[in-house]
Amino acid sequence: MGQITGLTRGGAEWTPQFVTELNQEKCIGCGRCYKVCPRNVLDLVERELDDDDDDDDNTMVMSIANGLDCIGCGSCGRVCPKDCYTYAPAGA
Repeated sequence: MGQITGLTRGGAEWTPQFVTELNQEKCIGCGRCYKVCPRNVLDLVERELDDDDDDDDNTMVMSIANGLDCIGCGSCGRVCPKDCYTYAPAGA
């Protein structure tokens, strides 16, 4: 697939940036990104801990559940207080 570009209402060229990764180590599970995502790309899950961790920490964090449904709006990253998201244009 080639790179997708479009035009804003004002006529400026725009290249959507699609979510490719979410850093669960930085995520605090606040849910802001979940609330603003228009396509149900995200889901709240229990943090995946390493075997070295003996804590019974059941911290909930975000996860990319339906990454292929991302429309590249970037809303999730704009509301994230911990800068957990990584993006790339289509075809990159």
